[in-house]
Amino acid sequence: MRSNQKNYKRQPYVFRKKRKRIETLFSQLCDQFMIRRNYAKSFQGFKTRILSKIAALTTIQYINKFVFHRNINNIKISII
Repeated sequence: MRSNQKNYKRQPYVFRKKRKRIETLFSQLCDQFMIRRNYAKSFQGFKTRILSKIAALTTIQYINKFVFHRNINNIKISII
């Protein structure tokens, strides 16, 4: 709770856990996949680059989860 918040109601644990996972994912996309740095010339190029970065992240998470039985957040660990 912050000092300027009135009638603060704490979120349930399930929502806090999901929110943390989503924020971690966005942070990884921004930092490691450089999703903010995009030099596309057209919307089609922009869309292709963003989709390819999201697909790469999803593939790494899938391999970590089902092939190596690791935590899906460990995307910097070498797959090979």
